[in-house]
Amino acid sequence: MKLYEYMAKEVFARHGIPTPPGRIVTTADEAATACGEIGEVALKVQILSGGRGKAGGIRFAATPDEARHEAEGLLGSEVRGLRVDRLLVEKKLQIDREIYVGIVVDGAARRPLVIASTAGGVNIEEVPEKLIVRQLIDPAWGLMPFRTRQIARRLELQGDLARQFGDILARLYRVFRATDAELVEINPLVLQQDGKVVAADGRLNVDDDALPRHSDLPQVEDGTDIERRARKAGLSYVELDGDIAVMANGAGITMATLDIIQHYGGRPANFLDAGGGAGVEPMAGAIELLLSRRPKALLVNIFGGITRCDDVARALVTVAEKRGGLGLPVVIRLVGTNEKEGLAILREHGFEAYRAMDEAAVKVVQAAAASGGAMGGDSRWQ
Repeated sequence: MKLYEYMAKEVFARHGIPTPPGRIVTTADEAATACGEIGEVALKVQILSGGRGKAGGIRFAATPDEARHEAEGLLGSEVRGLRVDRLLVEKKLQIDREIYVGIVVDGAARRPLVIASTAGGVNIEEVPEKLIVRQLIDPAWGLMPFRTRQIARRLELQGDLARQFGDILARLYRVFRATDAELVEINPLVLQQDGKVVAADGRLNVDDDALPRHSDLPQVEDGTDIERRARKAGLSYVELDGDIAVMANGAGITMATLDIIQHYGGRPANFLDAGGGAGVEPMAGAIELLLSRRPKALLVNIFGGITRCDDVARALVTVAEKRGGLGLPVVIRLVGTNEKEGLAILREHGFEAYRAMDEAAVKVVQAAAASGGAMGGDSRWQ
């Protein structure tokens, strides 16, 4: 679960990490009032996405009238495809230096990993590796004081700045442990012109499986409307920016399907793992979900183990009959349990299926290119 910036900063503040004074607002008048009380401010859209600054989601105001004007332009707008319904209005910082610091779960090492860099304020993925310090933490010992000093030295931080950085890093690790976090991040951690270090931004992602232990944390539903619908239906779904809808069974085969579509020049519209053993009704619901985004083509890639190929075929037929046709080119790869029965059902209703994944991928990329985005065409692709 991802928390909004202002929520993350509330958690940070409870653990003694300094943050700028500010408040959350939902109207332009509230933004003007906040500016009148705080002084010169930054108005920051609250969305569950990074890169807000580059997308125009952070603006500045020196007067209440300016704050009102900027808030009017931000509230109700879309930033990185997400609708803005609230702003964090906080004191504008006088920045001298920016530092990146974060802690993430390293899946390979099965330990927390500290990542820090003096090149703060930009996405850490854009920072040259030579400017990044990485330090694994042994959970049995925690983040010992000598480790924070060591990290500060490797960043070439000195004096009071090194001391403040070490204190904030230690507190950030406490947040990480206390909230069962997958990621905590401050980008940037700002050294102000007055010499004080402040968390100018904040991210906190909590392990979903740990949420029952954290009734003190706000519950946030992230993702698009379709992603939320998919979660409620028990589907593993992530929206992408392509035009070829994908349904497969199993995370590995789904990722492989996305890769092979891209290999042949296509653009996947989603990741959808229908899981193993899903019946006709859940499969039909997954197909309906994919069609609701109006893709150019649909690829169904099933390697049936627990999943029965005849159930997949019945789900496709059910949706097609309900809608009077699927309304777009459909490419089906169907192999595994009850394969013969599934193929027979498909052929009876005018569908054809492939056995080779690469052949199916080539066909769906060709189909998407030929469709040109037009809907209402033949529901089959053979």
